[in-house]
Amino acid sequence: MLRTPTGGAPKNGTAGTVGPAGRLVSIGTVLTTLRDEFPEVTISKIRFLEAEGLVEPRRTPSGYRKFSTGDVERLGHILRLQRDHYLPLKVIREQLDALDRGEQIRIPGPTAHGESVDPASPSAVYGEVGRERPTVPRVGRAELIAAAEADEAQLVEWESYGLISEAPGGGFDAETVTVARLIADLGRFGLEPRHLRAMKAAADREAGLVEQVVAPLRRHRNPQTRAHAEATLKELASLSVRLHEALVQTALGVRLR
Repeated sequence: MLRTPTGGAPKNGTAGTVGPAGRLVSIGTVLTTLRDEFPEVTISKIRFLEAEGLVEPRRTPSGYRKFSTGDVERLGHILRLQRDHYLPLKVIREQLDALDRGEQIRIPGPTAHGESVDPASPSAVYGEVGRERPTVPRVGRAELIAAAEADEAQLVEWESYGLISEAPGGGFDAETVTVARLIADLGRFGLEPRHLRAMKAAADREAGLVEQVVAPLRRHRNPQTRAHAEATLKELASLSVRLHEALVQTALGVRLR
């Protein structure tokens, strides 16, 4: 029988593992573990979820947070519900409370394949081993707002600065939902959309550079060459993101010395 995310649940498909059962680890270790599945997660995000009462790590006498394996699994469950189903924290909290009581619940709305998912099942809570996560369909404005924990006025402002835009044909894709969440997270530190225009401009320039490299391959008649172009595009995009992160960390390191 599957236990709730706060207990010693199965490890298959979880966002990494954190030492032997019963061992308590730091928030830095938790971040490293979760980033295997959730590259965008931050320490501030974990602290925010704690402040919202969704996870309750132990505290040392000196005030440091210590997380159990069950805490990490619970965080992975929360992040998965946000990423895959765009559920707001209010709904996630209700579902976690129900799971803690041993109740069987169902995630509202369809998955990418159109079927309902029982979040108490191993495949829903912990993913399916050896199977890629299906492409999430586009969502509407209300779902995007709920996923980002924002409101309509904020979304309108993000759109006015060109940070967020609907996909051709309407709706917002998964990448745009991720952008919205990150903008909202940065906003909690006082960074407003006008501050983020430079980041958007830099991202557009990086994307243009990648497209220049891949464009000749994508126009080729050979299907294998075109397939190679798509693989090259993904690799270049990944390298670009890693370089950007390294450059920012290097710049901050130099300035804070």
